[in-house]
Amino acid sequence: MFSTLIELRNYGQQAVEAAKYIGQGSAVTSDHLNRSPITVQYPYEKILSSERFRGRIHFEFDKCIACEVRVRVCPINLPIVDWILLKDIKKKQLKSYSIDFGVCIFCGNCVEYCPTNCLSMTEEYELSSYDRHELNYDQMALGRLPLSTSQDVSIQVVSASTNQQSSEFVG
Repeated sequence: MFSTLIELRNYGQQAVEAAKYIGQGSAVTSDHLNRSPITVQYPYEKILSSERFRGRIHFEFDKCIACEVRVRVCPINLPIVDWILLKDIKKKQLKSYSIDFGVCIFCGNCVEYCPTNCLSMTEEYELSSYDRHELNYDQMALGRLPLSTSQDVSIQVVSASTNQQSSEFVG
């Protein structure tokens, strides 16, 4: 009889513990039900990129001194710099510059180590293409500044901080 009471007590403790776990799970579920949706309707709504976002590279041809530092610091030797040496003034003159964004890993080393600051990262992240050869940007394509997401009147800008706050897991 004594063993039956012990088994009954253990069964009661397990039932209380199971009810506690079910209550915790229900609390998490009800918390998620009360949140607003975080889905962004992409072509019409865009999330603002963070301040240090590394998007497409912008290149200013006139500032470049063809030092090739960015080629040496690039982990995949990506930028292609073509220059000629002007012997009368003993300086390099840049002829062409190109980056293949199909291969670029957007590490930002080229921007960070450029001595003349002729490279900068933009907030443009829409680089998809049906042909991979279209991802090879020359100095003309790199020189165009993209339209900022916040300046485009046809797009509703969604703040990234409100999405992060609503998607944080509380538990």
